[in-house]
Amino acid sequence: MTKKKNIRKLEEGIKLDVSERNNYGGYLCLDTLFSAQKPISNPVHHDEMLFIIQHQTSELWMKLIIHELNEAIRCVQVKRLGRASKILARIKQIQKQLFEQWAVLETLTPSEYMEFRHVLGNASGFQSVHYRQVEFLLGNKNHKMVKVFPEGSESRMVLEKVLDSPSIYDVFIKHLFTEGYQVPEDLVNRDIRQPHEFNQQLMEVLIKVYQRPDQHWPIYALCEQLVDVEQSFQLWRFRHMKTVERIIGFKQGTGGSSGVSFLKKALDLTFFPEILRLRTEL
Repeated sequence: MTKKKNIRKLEEGIKLDVSERNNYGGYLCLDTLFSAQKPISNPVHHDEMLFIIQHQTSELWMKLIIHELNEAIRCVQVKRLGRASKILARIKQIQKQLFEQWAVLETLTPSEYMEFRHVLGNASGFQSVHYRQVEFLLGNKNHKMVKVFPEGSESRMVLEKVLDSPSIYDVFIKHLFTEGYQVPEDLVNRDIRQPHEFNQQLMEVLIKVYQRPDQHWPIYALCEQLVDVEQSFQLWRFRHMKTVERIIGFKQGTGGSSGVSFLKKALDLTFFPEILRLRTEL
């Protein structure tokens, strides 16, 4: 009996010329992507590559969240709430990727991390422009965070632009107002460079939506998607804090923060307080 070779034959139509710009590697700019991992420990510590790729992929996922949030904001502004809800559902799935990949970094033991932590200098996730954009787009505006970046730098200009733009919650509240819901006008015309603060009258409006969801379904559904995004963000924050605690304990952060204690404070921040608190009032 003749044995079959364990080789799959190439089909005749498969393109073998990979010199064109529109091939897989060229389209994805993989040469550029793969050249961006540059460990600086000397001699290079094995686990530094893990640390670099972990944070680079996080930045890529956050870049996609920013892309999606901007589109969701635009959709609410043009009254396409169904489309906005779908985009927020996608964001939740992206957040799931960010949450799960903490498990990879958690394989880094304290002794392994100490072998190369010193080469990071003052580098810290606190300085992530993408992370700060996500917070601003969700409504956690903080102009002091902009000052982390040098005046005139591209990072600072990007954050100033987002700071001056409405968040997803700002455009949602304005949509309620234009649709005739009893949202206070001063809330619609507030300074959007400041973080949103809980508003009792807004909560009462949303309570009515939740009491009769079938009559307000697009708004009701969007509220639940916003809650999903907020919860996923908080779970990510918590996992971040616990991962840091697992690897460095209560040491000071590389960027000068108090480390775990600093991250714990972020858990008290909320984006959509009325949508969350109405659950107690229903």
